[in-house]
Amino acid sequence: MKKITMMIVLIFSAALFGQRIKDISYLSGENSQQIIGYGLIVGLAGTGDTYRTKFTVQSVTSMLKRFGITVPQTDLRTRNVAAVMVTATLNPYLKPGAKFDVNVSSMGDASSLLGGILLMTPLSSMGGQVYAFAQGPVSIGGYDFRTPTGGRVAKNHALAGRVPDGGLLQKPLSNNIIGGQGFSVLLREPDMTTAFNIANAINSQFGDKTAIALDASEIKVTIPSNKQQNIVGFVAELESINVETDNTAKVVLNERTGTIVAGENVKIKPCTISYGSLNIIIRSYPIISQPGAFSNGTTAIFNNLVPTATIDSTHTIAISGASNVQEVAAALNSLKVSPQDIIAIFQALKEANALIGELVIL
Repeated sequence: MKKITMMIVLIFSAALFGQRIKDISYLSGENSQQIIGYGLIVGLAGTGDTYRTKFTVQSVTSMLKRFGITVPQTDLRTRNVAAVMVTATLNPYLKPGAKFDVNVSSMGDASSLLGGILLMTPLSSMGGQVYAFAQGPVSIGGYDFRTPTGGRVAKNHALAGRVPDGGLLQKPLSNNIIGGQGFSVLLREPDMTTAFNIANAINSQFGDKTAIALDASEIKVTIPSNKQQNIVGFVAELESINVETDNTAKVVLNERTGTIVAGENVKIKPCTISYGSLNIIIRSYPIISQPGAFSNGTTAIFNNLVPTATIDSTHTIAISGASNVQEVAAALNSLKVSPQDIIAIFQALKEANALIGELVIL
């Protein structure tokens, strides 16, 4: 059987096309707010929490009391209710009345949230301040059906879902994105060269001294006098500027799946690679001993295990140097080895200081 080895290489052409400032950074003060709440999902077809989940029973009892209905907890045996945690991340630009999606996840021993409806749930920040309320039908994108005899048919995860546009913002988020005469542009991946390139690109577009790189992650921007009356337009124009980013040479190896991803700046110094594999095969040759006629003996079976070892032809290649990721892939694929073996070769190249780049093993 012929073994076919494929190495997947991703090439990031930042030098050719550049990236927008908007895609690699964010403005100071753009602080998203994470909110959380505890709620109940009702309308389940017998797939909710059982009586063993005490907090669900207590929550149902407390909710009914608000409507003037008093029911002892010992009398509740409903399976159509499930306790869930409700979470969401708010965009800092949302205004009161805006809708957003919320996530729900089961807390008890429910078997499925399919067909459920989330009851009104207050969502608060870490400090306990309520920012929004959530309510609506839950979408789980799957199912989980079980029979009394133990049969089960399932698709995706049925104990977590989403309520599209289920959240309703009640209070605006406190943020100070643009204040005074300027603001800061903050890099998502701090890098000195990229920060310097962004400052130069902004100055070329709007004039000298408009931007200055303070460190690897922050570029201080001063709003020009002729843009003071249209700050939103100035920010939109700034975010659309294309800049050249500087990426670290990196190779990511996943030994569990055999996946190899190499960045654009990875290089290999001149070196020699010799590869050969040892295969050990143990075959079973059973030997049957049959007793003589009219004897009292029994048939005996002896399992004779015979090991054999073979060594594949050793492959040796000399690499005069690979200056780009395509040449790296071509050189390693010429060995005709499996992805797991290529991972071992990458590790050996790093130990020999022949690989220029960072090696990340997952």
